[in-house]
Amino acid sequence: MKYWMIVMGIFGLDTLVKNHIEKISDWDKRSGRPDSPLLIRKSHNSGMAMNLGDKYPNLTAMLSLLLTAVLTLVFLVSLLRKGKLRAGLSLLLGGALSNTGDRLRRNYVVDYVSFNVPFKRLRKIVFNLGDFAIFLGAFMIVFDQLEDA
Repeated sequence: MKYWMIVMGIFGLDTLVKNHIEKISDWDKRSGRPDSPLLIRKSHNSGMAMNLGDKYPNLTAMLSLLLTAVLTLVFLVSLLRKGKLRAGLSLLLGGALSNTGDRLRRNYVVDYVSFNVPFKRLRKIVFNLGDFAIFLGAFMIVFDQLEDA
């Protein structure tokens, strides 16, 4: 039950933030204090990470849906077995559902956080809570697998 709560918590919180960001129409694509480590931005991504595939949003959406369906099946199977992968899979699935839902509903993913760092290329990358959950979940799964090896 707690793993479903992680999935739904990430999905719900990220969706709420995305909906709030979308309602603000007069953003200049960047807001926040200049000295803050985080920048709040409104960004629409029609592709995947760093706009990869943005010229093919329908293909990106279908690929995202397929991968999310496979991940859902893997997650459901993991609930029937003992192991440490469930927490990582929960994070992955929550983020995947949020981003896939955006792609299917809006035809783009709403991103809203970037890092205020001196490197311009890194500062231009915009994330959302679902992205962070996906990264953390993937890291946890890899770490668990390395630990068991």
